[in-house]
Amino acid sequence: MVGRADAMRQVLRERQAAAEATGNISAETHQALVDAGFFRVIQPRVFGGYGFDLPTYVRLVTAVARGCPETAWVLSLVLGHVHQLASYPLDAQREAYGASGEFRAPEVAAPQGVGHAVPGGFRVSGAWDYASGCAHATHILLAFMVAEPASGAPAMRMGLFDRSDYEIVRNWDVIGMQGTGSDRVVMKDVFVPEHRAKPYPGQDRVLPPEAYADAPLFHGPARPFIILESASVVVGAAEGALDLYEETFLARKATGPTGAPRLQLAEYQLNYGRCRALVDTARAALLQTAADYMEIAERTCATGAPCADDDARRLALVILQSIHLAHEAVDIMFRTAGSSASKRDAMLGRYWRNVGVLRGHLAHQSDSAAINYGRIHFGQPPVGIA
Repeated sequence: MVGRADAMRQVLRERQAAAEATGNISAETHQALVDAGFFRVIQPRVFGGYGFDLPTYVRLVTAVARGCPETAWVLSLVLGHVHQLASYPLDAQREAYGASGEFRAPEVAAPQGVGHAVPGGFRVSGAWDYASGCAHATHILLAFMVAEPASGAPAMRMGLFDRSDYEIVRNWDVIGMQGTGSDRVVMKDVFVPEHRAKPYPGQDRVLPPEAYADAPLFHGPARPFIILESASVVVGAAEGALDLYEETFLARKATGPTGAPRLQLAEYQLNYGRCRALVDTARAALLQTAADYMEIAERTCATGAPCADDDARRLALVILQSIHLAHEAVDIMFRTAGSSASKRDAMLGRYWRNVGVLRGHLAHQSDSAAINYGRIHFGQPPVGIA
């Protein structure tokens, strides 16, 4: 898997500008990801996937992000949402995977729709923004509020919908990550059966034992997994930026009296060394956390004891720290590469914009995450949503 991703790097780099200009990855790029089997990397074997572990997922996504962060964002989230699907009733999962095992679903967790209870399920209408990868999906996962829920019934649900259930409204217009196709999806009076509209967020993660007895990854906690999905893109993007940074050293000379190649000058050697250490440390932290996650997930799978909230939030903090390190590295590269990196079509500038936009993602707010870890650790309830 990782070797295939490495082999795509140059093509992905060449397609970056087109993805940014059109607001989406191309059909050709998406099909290449499908053909390579990337969307099945952690998908359970019982449903036609490869069932690989979380470190493999991280290595795959970072390898793709090194070539194109926008492509990796679509891949990482869409393939990662099999983790969300795992806690649906088994009938819903069988319907989603079908006979072919083809399942690629964006997810919008903010409840931007309303569902009205009807016999057998709900009729749902709404408009959901930030549906990354919606143009190339087979399904979509959308949160909605239940209008007038019965006493004691969950007021919020996560519906599993087919691609034919929604239309796309192009409204994604940002300074970075423009090629992710994170547009609005709209539905009007679409029926979703009860078994495909699970209570959300679920207090306890319950998996159908028939399918997940030998799939430990899915028994792990949701919070660190969700953050790791996007952190893998950030760290991979930082590796891609470092590739470009090194290329400028080989191709350019310093301005001024010396006119020496950049690679011979201490200032550039220092900056490269600092960035190399930051990126490598970010990657090492991410892979170690993925390995720690698997240990916890395997223990839960074997014993049924869920991961303690303190441990889950601690894992999340390390993942967020890897984002800090990667972002710092890319910022150093951008401000020391020279003004050419600021040109509209400069690839290093595109990596910098992409990482900057990702750094501001709601899931990456490390201050609130650290506060809530401290509160949980010392026996107090969390505040806010982090």
